[in-house]
Amino acid sequence: MTREQVSHPLSASQLAAELGGHLQGKPEALGKRIMPIDRAVAGDLTFAVGEKQKPQLMTSQADIILLPPSLLSCAPQTATLIVVEDAYAAYAQVSRLYETRLESEPSIHSSAVIDPSASVAPDAYIGPNVVIEADAIIGKNTYVGANTYVGARVMIGKACLIHPNVTLYHDVRMGDRVIIHSSVVIGGDGFGFAHTASGWVKIHQIGGVQIGDDVEVGAGTTIDRGALQDTIIESGVKLDNQIQIAHNVHIKEGCALAACVGIAGSTTIGSGCTVAGGVGIGGHLEIADGVHFSGNTTVTKSIREPGSYSSGTVVEPSGQWRKNAARFRSLDELFRRVRTLEKKLS
Repeated sequence: MTREQVSHPLSASQLAAELGGHLQGKPEALGKRIMPIDRAVAGDLTFAVGEKQKPQLMTSQADIILLPPSLLSCAPQTATLIVVEDAYAAYAQVSRLYETRLESEPSIHSSAVIDPSASVAPDAYIGPNVVIEADAIIGKNTYVGANTYVGARVMIGKACLIHPNVTLYHDVRMGDRVIIHSSVVIGGDGFGFAHTASGWVKIHQIGGVQIGDDVEVGAGTTIDRGALQDTIIESGVKLDNQIQIAHNVHIKEGCALAACVGIAGSTTIGSGCTVAGGVGIGGHLEIADGVHFSGNTTVTKSIREPGSYSSGTVVEPSGQWRKNAARFRSLDELFRRVRTLEKKLS
């Protein structure tokens, strides 16, 4: 089965029932696959979100279109329409029906190594070369992919998906419906050292990691264990690829972090925050609920109020950037001169 096929096409009536949308057109119309509006052809399901897609919507050949009421007047008469308030959210909801990942029957592969004290639910899947250490718990209907390491006392909840080649150190605890992508390392030591006259002395990291329900962790992301207390990722948090979360960080419910974000130790991110790619957040900071950081922002102080925050300069021709960078170095001197002039004038 390829990515552009589904085992059973979905009818417009099925999709409308799934989404709670208003159906206009043929209930028996079939969506064999879901495609972006600029590539959809006959037999496809597509979606239109906003004003920018009006030209593509008007000429779309898709058989079924998800769209908001505001775009109804632009829809082709030949298409079957499913009217929803939020077409993008509807697309997200229905995308799971088109996912083509092969299902695995509950089983434990013969090459898996499982400590006798570990508990594995009867309907779980344990892939080839998985290692599960002492007192670990694998919940119902959970999938653990090949070559994954599950350390001592790890607790994995129900209906979790652990992709191949994941490393879960000891004392990691996660809730239900968690998705962990390949090459993720959770529970490695935080970067803790005390500087002495004779060199660096390691601070042993004796906390763990707590992960809530419905969390997704992208490929190659690392979440360090706590030094004394646990590192905490609350329910509904979505982490992209290549993110570094240091020891004792606390990310509250419903946050979304894009690729290559780095968060230093003991920082708290409030609920409902969004962090764009490449953002660096310093240690021991408090970030309020509802904060958005734009791409490549450097955060060096606590943020007490919700809102959008940015730092740095936008892209510009290199020659102009060099001139502005040189002028920026003189900014403090210029400020002092202006203040002196203001005092003389007043």
